[in-house]
Amino acid sequence: MPKIVIHPEKITDRAALPGLCPFNAIEDVDGKILLNAACKMCRICCKKGGGVFEFVEDAEAGIDKSQWQGICVVAERVDDDVHPVTLELLGKAAELAAKVRQKVYCVLIGSNLEPAAAKLAEYGPDEIHVYDHPALEHFRIEPFCAVLEDFIRKVKPSVVLVGGTSIGRSLAPRAAARFHTGLTADCTFLDIQSTTDLDQIRPAYGGNIMAHINTPRHRPQFATVRYKIFSSPEKSAPKAKIVRGSLTPEQLASGIEFLSLRRKQNERGLEDADVIIVAGRGLKKQEDLAMVEELASLLGGQVGSTRAVIEAGWLDPKRQIGLSGRTVKPKLIITCGVSGAVQFAAGMNGSELIVAINSDPHASIFNIAHIGIVGDLYQIIPGLIERIKASKGVQS
Repeated sequence: MPKIVIHPEKITDRAALPGLCPFNAIEDVDGKILLNAACKMCRICCKKGGGVFEFVEDAEAGIDKSQWQGICVVAERVDDDVHPVTLELLGKAAELAAKVRQKVYCVLIGSNLEPAAAKLAEYGPDEIHVYDHPALEHFRIEPFCAVLEDFIRKVKPSVVLVGGTSIGRSLAPRAAARFHTGLTADCTFLDIQSTTDLDQIRPAYGGNIMAHINTPRHRPQFATVRYKIFSSPEKSAPKAKIVRGSLTPEQLASGIEFLSLRRKQNERGLEDADVIIVAGRGLKKQEDLAMVEELASLLGGQVGSTRAVIEAGWLDPKRQIGLSGRTVKPKLIITCGVSGAVQFAAGMNGSELIVAINSDPHASIFNIAHIGIVGDLYQIIPGLIERIKASKGVQS
């Protein structure tokens, strides 16, 4: 375990040392400088202590990285089709694998998988490992995790990418725990070094900072990624080798019994919308959402929002866009009174056309907008509505 070592022979100003720590973790006890349980290992004392404090990370046996090769994508199905996030991950996996000249693997779990395997083959993996069994028709964590463990022990991929869905967020941490390795959840950026160490960046502390995470001494490296973070690759001529996997009855056993499936009513989420109108802090009251909703309706789109609008209780949390909400890539997004904080921008800056309306000419949103309109949204939005109605021959 890492620790902070104190060098008493380097102390020149004992009285000043306790003030170095913002957590009051440095104590002067009977003339001896000590660290108490409040220490957060932030290393501020190491930076400002004049050599008195030293951060020491215990040497830990590394792993033979040459034994772990390839980028794996865990495929997810929705009904009989492949979840779009799987295709996005295959595109990113191909990009990473090209940098280190390794293979792209795909693990497909379920029952009656021929159509799904054929579709996955069109998106470039080198090998598709198919675990097809009636007991795997519906997601149950124990057998699904046993499948992933079986694949990893046989193939030894360096990186395992999983969709940030409800299934992926259940499966990935349990599988990572079985290999005593790291998992970075909800990554917004992935890259790979020549050493095959995965560079993983994700929001932390409510999206206030972006954490850069590496797992240099353990394999495989697990990461989950939400839908719409990356782009889907183009189809190509299938080249994938199909490898059939199997499990023992003991591995397929589960303490969960599947009784029935009740389908929820289909609703088109923000992620699937081609047009989104975003309500921001610039709206003065909840009733003003009506004009935003009318504009969205006229354009055949949906209403999104910033965190401030959600916290005010004006819209359903499913409407929030940003690192702590939804990630979207519509063809058109119009922001209304949105300042453009980094947390929000990271959730929509991949949109094809960004139109920003804000009265502040220095608002951050204009840094990423393709079209910026400086002005009062209470004049601009009604004007847009009237023009759209006129073009459609709709009477006000």
